[in-house]
Amino acid sequence: MTADLATVDLADPQTFLDADLHELFGRLRAESPVHWNEPRDDRPGFWAITRHADCVTAYKDNERLTSERGNVLSTLLQGNDSASGKMLAVTDGERHRAVRKLMLKSLSPRLLGAVAEQVRARTFGLVRDAIARGECDFATDVADHIPINTIGDLMDVPAADRPRLVEWNNRTLSRISSEDSEMDEWLARNEILLYFTDLADQRRRKPGDDVLSALANGLVDGQPLAEDEVVFNSYSLILGADESSRMSSIGAIIALAQHPEQWRRLKSGEVGVETATEEVLRWTTPAMHFGRRAVADVELGGRTIRDGDVVTMWNTSANLDEEVFADPTRFDLARTPNRHIAFGFGPHFCLGAFLGRAHVGSVLEALRDEVAEIRVPGPGTRLYSNFVHGYSSLPVELVPEPR
Repeated sequence: MTADLATVDLADPQTFLDADLHELFGRLRAESPVHWNEPRDDRPGFWAITRHADCVTAYKDNERLTSERGNVLSTLLQGNDSASGKMLAVTDGERHRAVRKLMLKSLSPRLLGAVAEQVRARTFGLVRDAIARGECDFATDVADHIPINTIGDLMDVPAADRPRLVEWNNRTLSRISSEDSEMDEWLARNEILLYFTDLADQRRRKPGDDVLSALANGLVDGQPLAEDEVVFNSYSLILGADESSRMSSIGAIIALAQHPEQWRRLKSGEVGVETATEEVLRWTTPAMHFGRRAVADVELGGRTIRDGDVVTMWNTSANLDEEVFADPTRFDLARTPNRHIAFGFGPHFCLGAFLGRAHVGSVLEALRDEVAEIRVPGPGTRLYSNFVHGYSSLPVELVPEPR
């Protein structure tokens, strides 16, 4: 860990492979909680907010800190987001509220109760298959198949197309390695957009009961959504519902293998699945940051953020804040309360939070009921990203519970 925080570059994906993140963010919270990340090469500088309270304040202020010019570093540092005003995640104000209300009709917890049972059944089947294999890749053999099939069912995406969507998703906001180029990310993103352009057109001609049909045929203020709004919001749904829960599920395996006392507490029933799910989400925090652009001067943490500045809220750091979490660097499945912000906060709180919890909870339940011992025989392959924290591959041996 460098002695000079001014030399740390939070926009460089390599930083998150090289640094001890607990130490890095601990120092930022203590020494520079509203931190100016210096410009590098032709890339502008930006603010990094690392304390829980400051992140929550920034998330709630969608008047002076807008998402409409991007909500992650990859777009904010380029100056704009092509989906601005067309995708819920990068839309603010009344339009955001109206489109969000339309989408919630299909994604409310009340309507998704039956879906959670399907998630549970699918997850148990995948875990049993993994046990039967002996050693498996938990990422590709189990985690990749859970959220994509849930959101695929909700959007009525043909089953044969779902593996391609997972592959594209893996490359849109992260890379498998430093050898992958930004062009690979751009191409994968466009593949998804083209795919949903065709599928949305089919749903306009022949609507169903799925979420995509609701978007393609829904009305906001008496008018249908424009084609690009339908496509961008479909892209956002498939990306958001898939990426975070996959990474948290893989991270849960690593955490349980590294903390056998917590595994025993889960196995014995001392800790419930619901409480354990929240700790896994806090511990893994797949979406490391979200960002905003200031449209007015903002005072935060004793610093002045100027109109036009890029601001990033580091969920990874906020979820380790000593002011909010007792002994935050300890993995504790019984942790309550657990005020993590793994799904963000405020007006842009993740629409798929219920599904994310259902996915992670189903993995923990299946492991508890079906697995006697978790063995991780080798290191996994970390994603190369300044946004997504997680693994593209993880060798695992799941020892079955004796019958």
